[in-house]
Amino acid sequence: MNSSYILLVDDEPMNLILLEHLLEPEGYETFAADSGAQALATAKQVRPSLILLDVMMPEMDGFEVCRQLRADPDLQSVPIIFLTALSDDESRLKGLGLMGDDYLTKPISNSLVLAKVANTLRLTQMRATEFRVEIREQAQRQVNAAWNISESLLEKFRLFVPDQLLNRIAPKGVESIQLGNAIEAEVTALFCDIRGFTSIVETQPAADTFEWLNAFFSRMNQVITDNGGFIDKFMGDALMAVFDRPHHAQNALTAALSMQQTLTEFNRTYEQYNLQQPLKVGIGIHTGTAVMGTIGSDRRMDSTVIGDVINTASRLEELTKLYKCPILASDRVIAEIKHPEAFQLRWVDRIAPRGKQQEYDLYEVLGAYPDFVLDAPLVKDLETLI
Repeated sequence: MNSSYILLVDDEPMNLILLEHLLEPEGYETFAADSGAQALATAKQVRPSLILLDVMMPEMDGFEVCRQLRADPDLQSVPIIFLTALSDDESRLKGLGLMGDDYLTKPISNSLVLAKVANTLRLTQMRATEFRVEIREQAQRQVNAAWNISESLLEKFRLFVPDQLLNRIAPKGVESIQLGNAIEAEVTALFCDIRGFTSIVETQPAADTFEWLNAFFSRMNQVITDNGGFIDKFMGDALMAVFDRPHHAQNALTAALSMQQTLTEFNRTYEQYNLQQPLKVGIGIHTGTAVMGTIGSDRRMDSTVIGDVINTASRLEELTKLYKCPILASDRVIAEIKHPEAFQLRWVDRIAPRGKQQEYDLYEVLGAYPDFVLDAPLVKDLETLI
């Protein structure tokens, strides 16, 4: 059965009755209008699937009805078939010029009317389906484009906020970032500073400095990432890295040693960066509690990691100059390591770093034993390693 609504428009009641008797047995629901004005009012109420429209009517003819329907945004797409006694070419062209879908002249064959009605409705349905598909495809394209833009922006965002830190301060996604989002965690902090940076900068163009700094930081970032850490800050000639995953203290020591090895490899080509001598760095490492979060204002914020552990690691890096040790780690780091005997350590001093009251035993990290088995018995006396 059909579920289409057909509006019949004719000023002759008998014609309306004949059309009703023809269409309703086919399952069509019909509405009748005996004037142009009534046709427009009825069309606004029921929005028919199709209009069978007579042309010759008093006051408002079918051509004017068609013109007004095509000017109405809500009704302009309703199919219109003219049924008229006007068989001249001029009338036919006028009807088609007003965007009538078909033009049938009286007397009309019943089978032809039914065929025209069925075909017109079917074609309209096909166009509507095609339009809906096109709309869905267009919407999907827009969604995909928006998704690609979002992914691209997220990738760019990750260049400024490491994934590990982002997962801590915004576990529900970037959109959940708010000022003051913070979480406390046990971490190991690592500070790395380039020796003699001021003197280097004075002897070369700023563009050269940018080039080798980016090359240097790129290599160090890879080492830190490979060992489960992330760089929280680049500070001109220094970087601050944080290790927050299980075995973070051991990961930090391993990273520091790898950074020294990476520096050795970098220095093999230092002359290509217009450097007058190989680079040297100092690395300080400390373990403690830190707060990871967002800081700033409601208009400008930054992600950061703060806490005494960060300040102490920075102070230990400064002491590498005093003790002439490339890598210094506090006793807090050593105590956190399950197998400190896996590393070559040398006790240096017990001291309260600048601005601190707490004293720490400081150890120079000389290397690691490559053949050490992690499940080997613990060495109870760390001094046996010195």
